[in-house]
Amino acid sequence: MFKRILLSTDGSELSLHGVKLGIELAGACGASVFVLHVIEPFHSISYVAEMISATQAVYLEGAVERAERYLAEARDMAAKAGVPCDSGHIVGDPPSEWIVQEAQRRQCDLIVMASHGRRGFNRLLLGSETQRVLQTSSVPVLVCH
Repeated sequence: MFKRILLSTDGSELSLHGVKLGIELAGACGASVFVLHVIEPFHSISYVAEMISATQAVYLEGAVERAERYLAEARDMAAKAGVPCDSGHIVGDPPSEWIVQEAQRRQCDLIVMASHGRRGFNRLLLGSETQRVLQTSSVPVLVCH
């Protein structure tokens, strides 16, 4: 049925639940997975360039470390399930745009993601990024909650 599934994670418990379900589906279908974490760029307004660059560097370093932890956890889950897994992170905004682009670039035939991430206030019925992926993806999207 599916050959390559993109699993999106923001590191939250709910997104990791989506990763787990995506890995189980991939195992049942004999598919491989690509796990993606999109790091949102540092946003700041200041007129002191040194202040922004130092803060941005610290933010990015921490964000990449967190991304690698999230991706390592997903790779471990896939390895335990015997599912072939690649992973990566991208710095980009909005995350939904990069999820859709990466699914197309990697020729995925399904995207699996959680219904709510960390967007608290901005989410309505579905997480705002999930809603945008649903609206823009030409690849089918399985939403987990």
